[in-house]
Amino acid sequence: MYQSRCGVCCDECERRESVNCQGCIHMEKTFWGGVCQVKVCCEEKGLAHCGECTQFPCDMCAHMGEDMGFDPQPRLAKLREWASEKVGTK
Repeated sequence: MYQSRCGVCCDECERRESVNCQGCIHMEKTFWGGVCQVKVCCEEKGLAHCGECTQFPCDMCAHMGEDMGFDPQPRLAKLREWASEKVGTK
């Protein structure tokens, strides 16, 4: 089951409690007060997460977090996993 729009595993996040994050699928606004374009994009398209998108992985999703030193590959792998789980349930 998916936990976020972008592939972050919220239950493994070390900062979740300290920033009072409930996970983007449960929040109307981000915990930092800004806009998450991935969240907006998924919600506008009616998608649970990026892995369901026909354009996956788009540039935005594929490179999200790189500017802050994060490797996007674990997120992308998780999105692929979540997408395959949904296909398997149909």
